[in-house]
Amino acid sequence: MKTLHSYTILYDAECPMCDLYTGAFVRNGLLDAHGREAYQEYAGAACPNLDWQRAVNEIALVNQATGEVTYGIESLLKVCGNAIPLLAPLFRWKPFLWIASKAYAFISYNRRVIIPAAASKNKFGYQPSFNAKYRIAWIILGWVVTSLVMATYPSLLGGTITSEMFVGEFAICAGHILLQCLMLMLGKKSKIWDYLGNLTTISLAGALVFFLTTLTCMLLNLSWQIAGISGLIIIALMIREHVRRSRLLGIGYWPTITWILYRVIIVIVLINLLT
Repeated sequence: MKTLHSYTILYDAECPMCDLYTGAFVRNGLLDAHGREAYQEYAGAACPNLDWQRAVNEIALVNQATGEVTYGIESLLKVCGNAIPLLAPLFRWKPFLWIASKAYAFISYNRRVIIPAAASKNKFGYQPSFNAKYRIAWIILGWVVTSLVMATYPSLLGGTITSEMFVGEFAICAGHILLQCLMLMLGKKSKIWDYLGNLTTISLAGALVFFLTTLTCMLLNLSWQIAGISGLIIIALMIREHVRRSRLLGIGYWPTITWILYRVIIVIVLINLLT
């Protein structure tokens, strides 16, 4: 792979995901040894053309020789296109660029609710902008995928899937979101969007892991006790992660309590309906 020399990519030091992939660029030789720097530590005078707010929202790639700056998906494709020249024409194809830019923005504007980091004591002067469109899209995606996964889960246990099960699961997940939204409105209204983004991540990850774990147990012909214990471990990890993220947001324990109570009540109601 070819190295892109004399360029510096500016990443968010408070974003574990940004740190991970820009570090991979350097380790794998796509950028030289000094080819990345946290924008929180970057000297502004070194690049007078830099749009700081845009660099915080969309990763910036600075040409140290000319001062030229690219942002977002263009920065990433410039690095990757230089490393793999055969893919460069694809990266310049307008339909691909449009799709890639939307996917990048979707991840970038939700990056701090996908993988949150501990709050910094010394906040940088610029913070990622909030984009309601992409946050709502993240919440809807999580709601749809989680509902679909949980609605199809009984089929792994030999049960049948009905349209009522899909409707019921979508309603249960929507009710959960609305309840938690109400809880935040009563106490920490300013944290609603950040909380709902984090809640979506936990629910989505938990549903997918739960599904894959159960599927693995079935394929390996493991006992239902092992599958049950695995499910309890996943639930415990989800609760722990919910507590951790709530602490980072400074919203207390009430959202965790209502989250658990809601799910317990749903389980009790479903058991009564089935017996």
